[in-house]
Amino acid sequence: MNDSNETTPPVTLASPFSWLARGWMDMQRNPGPGLLHGLLLSLFGALLYWFARDEFWLLAGAFSGLLIVAPVLATGMYAVSRAGEQGRYIGMGEIIALWRGRDPRLVRFGLLLGLAGTGWVLTSAGLITLLSTVPVSKPIDFLRHVVLGESSLLFEIWLLLGAVLAAPVFASSVLTIPLLVDTDYPLWQAVRLSWRAVADHPAPLALWASLIVLLVLVGLLSQLLGLVLVVPLLGHASWHAYRDLTTSRPQPLGAVRGG
Repeated sequence: MNDSNETTPPVTLASPFSWLARGWMDMQRNPGPGLLHGLLLSLFGALLYWFARDEFWLLAGAFSGLLIVAPVLATGMYAVSRAGEQGRYIGMGEIIALWRGRDPRLVRFGLLLGLAGTGWVLTSAGLITLLSTVPVSKPIDFLRHVVLGESSLLFEIWLLLGAVLAAPVFASSVLTIPLLVDTDYPLWQAVRLSWRAVADHPAPLALWASLIVLLVLVGLLSQLLGLVLVVPLLGHASWHAYRDLTTSRPQPLGAVRGG
């Protein structure tokens, strides 16, 4: 983890804004890898939308899976931010080498996140099929009969269910992936520390989760163009969240990787 001698300020409600500010500075110092990540994710999202634009559940499943595994896809941003702390600049070559390492912990965690996304889509489909008075098969059906429907609280219930299911996913991943990139912690221990961080700092991390959702929505509603900036910004900022939340933790069981 962070083994520097610098004193890190306590995590407060102001911390998420500090993480974003430091993430933006990382982007300015070494913009290439982050912008490429964002561009590729934006193009992939556009491709998903093009092929599934008339099938609501296929579209919902594709984008839910993409957003849930996005933290795994942001591992390159963690490497860039870590190198920046050491006064180094890295390019896509080192990031690709990180991916080629095929860390089994990252693979297993990515699969678990994918299963969580599948569970959300199936649960969501069951809820809407059960409570909606008309079939929902196209995105326009969801907008008309769920979002704008006046006869029930279906949309509010759907949002509440999403929040309930998203909370443990966020708690499990907020620190886990940076920990796996930076240390030799076993997966189970990284997840445990992630949950512990959320339990220790519930208000700041609830705000952080809300900011992530807000920024991702901005990226999606801008016809995915905003993701070009949002993806690297959140990736770099998440690294700084990890640093602030783990600086007082004990050193890992194995060797620290470049930290």
